[in-house]
Amino acid sequence: MSTAPYDRSEYTTPGRGLGILDVFRRRYLLKLLVQKGTSLRYRNSVLGWLWSYVRPTVQFFVYFFVVGHVLGASGKVGLYPLYLFSGIVVVNLFNEAFGNATKSIVANKSLVRKIYLPRELFPIAAIIGSFINFLPQLLVLVIVAVIFGWIPTWASLGLMLASLAIIVLFSTGIGLITSAINVRFRDAQNFVEIVRMVATWTAPVLYTWVMIYGKIPDWMFFTWASNPLAVCVEMFHQAVWGPTIERLVDAKVAAGQVLSEGEAKGNIGFAPDYGIYVLVAVGLTVLALIIGQWVFRRFERTFAQDL
Repeated sequence: MSTAPYDRSEYTTPGRGLGILDVFRRRYLLKLLVQKGTSLRYRNSVLGWLWSYVRPTVQFFVYFFVVGHVLGASGKVGLYPLYLFSGIVVVNLFNEAFGNATKSIVANKSLVRKIYLPRELFPIAAIIGSFINFLPQLLVLVIVAVIFGWIPTWASLGLMLASLAIIVLFSTGIGLITSAINVRFRDAQNFVEIVRMVATWTAPVLYTWVMIYGKIPDWMFFTWASNPLAVCVEMFHQAVWGPTIERLVDAKVAAGQVLSEGEAKGNIGFAPDYGIYVLVAVGLTVLALIIGQWVFRRFERTFAQDL
């Protein structure tokens, strides 16, 4: 009778995996989870996918009226509607991806308790679903920008892609942390809601970096300007709003027209030492991914019991 050992090279030990890397090995499962999330998102809803346009539109008009007109920011920033909206879409992507990732494990507890599969699939599928929901907002921004006179260039498209890459990866990193902690401590979800509430104010969406530069301590400005959300919002501004306001100003000057206060300032450009802020933001994003994976693997051992 043969006693030759079995070849186990094609088998894996249940419960052991490669973390986020396993997601790419199970793309079919990821696709199913994304389809499930997008199909259920607006089920039994009258407006359906139109909510992807309604909510950011209402948000824009509220901010534009209060901050733009009541507080006078519109007169200090040329093409303020475009400046405002190009920042809002980035923050909305972060808020939705972060929030959905946090709730992803608890929302799929029936699957987590019954079968084994890489649990990272759930927060990553939630983030991909959030990105899909972000695309209609991006389409509206592009249409509005073109109406204002925006002409896409390779540089502007590169800034937009870099911004989206950083914000998605950063959301993935911190989303892994909060989704894991939220299984054991449901207070994490309340903490995330607070973060989402103040996110708009931690980036130059309603105001410009010039308005606070020199008015707060240098270390505080560095901390504010280096957070990935602020860096990504500025990239979007300089990809869409910056070249558009420059074209508008040049056209008015050539026609001999009078510039408003905001138009006279033109494109404020990036803040000083912006390259350093980008490097810090990228470093924080990589660190968030590493810590997020470590925390997730530590907590996932007890997901079934905690749920």
